[in-house]
Amino acid sequence: MKLTGVELLRVRMPLVAPFRTSFGTQSARELLLLRVVAAEGEGWGECGAMAGPLYSSEYIDGVEHVLQAFLVPALLAAGDVTAHRVAPLLAKFKGHRMAKAALEMAVLDAELRAHGLSFGAALGSTKDTVPCGVSVGIMDSIPQLLDAVGGYLDAGYLRIKLKIEPGWDVEPVRAVRERFGDEILLQVDANTAYTLSDVEQLRRLDPFGLLLIEQPLEEEDVLGHAELAKHLRTPICLDETIVSAASAAAAIRLGACRIVNIKPSRVGGYLEARRVHDVCAAHGVAVWCGGMLETGLGRAANVALASLPGFTLPGDTSASDRFYRTDITEPFVLEAGRLPVPAGPGLGVTPIPERLAEVTTAKSWLA
Repeated sequence: MKLTGVELLRVRMPLVAPFRTSFGTQSARELLLLRVVAAEGEGWGECGAMAGPLYSSEYIDGVEHVLQAFLVPALLAAGDVTAHRVAPLLAKFKGHRMAKAALEMAVLDAELRAHGLSFGAALGSTKDTVPCGVSVGIMDSIPQLLDAVGGYLDAGYLRIKLKIEPGWDVEPVRAVRERFGDEILLQVDANTAYTLSDVEQLRRLDPFGLLLIEQPLEEEDVLGHAELAKHLRTPICLDETIVSAASAAAAIRLGACRIVNIKPSRVGGYLEARRVHDVCAAHGVAVWCGGMLETGLGRAANVALASLPGFTLPGDTSASDRFYRTDITEPFVLEAGRLPVPAGPGLGVTPIPERLAEVTTAKSWLA
């Protein structure tokens, strides 16, 4: 395809309830969407970056700038472009994986729509539906947490993930186990909130039979995770640390993790996400699909990714109403704890113009 232009859209999506992690609290999701246009049609991308550089070094204003100044002009000047050429064409620009991922996603969507092929089929899907978990933020009290977890279990979610931080870890986990039993699939996510000096506190989580503890230490501390793993029975899962298939291979070789959370935006796109999946599968390491409070666009792509054979644990591919009262696409609705893998061309979903217009705060056109 030869791209004729790229539209950048800033949107603001109010959340159904504030979502608190060790990074802070969000009451609305600020997002950057991309629409690429070519003679063959158009495609949509979604950037996972947050408003501030909290989860990663990338943030929306920075993403928008690097897209406008460097990444989009490089693709527009490249002539014929395919999704597989996006990463090589942008490789000279260091970092900015989330920005590159959004652009690659949009090109891939346009390409697949033009060929009548779905995201799932292109990535290697082996399932029609995927099991879904839910991420539960840090609450003001244990009773509030138990009410929230109970509601998600009643809704049919197959796995519960609790966000934790120092001072909010053992007791909330204990309370959830005591209220809902040992049968529920339960895991925790620390979002880099701990250090190796917290090993004894983290060991107190071992008796609760957790699926995993996600990213307890700083993202660059691979050796620290390998050391921590020696002291815990609970499997360590890496999130922020894994930025590519190469980093996944290194972490596995060092014994830093037994499970990997794959977030396409974090690793530079869905094609690299598939490579991370393949590396983990080759080493017998389980993977699951993480979430970044996506709209229906990002959710469609994540569900497609989560339908690959190596995704053996429920991901954070929650239904649309987990975060948004009104999505910008037709909503994803949970059925028996699962979401259907979109079968239509490309993402299989497109924004509903009226809904998109309601949440769009700015837009720009690059050609």
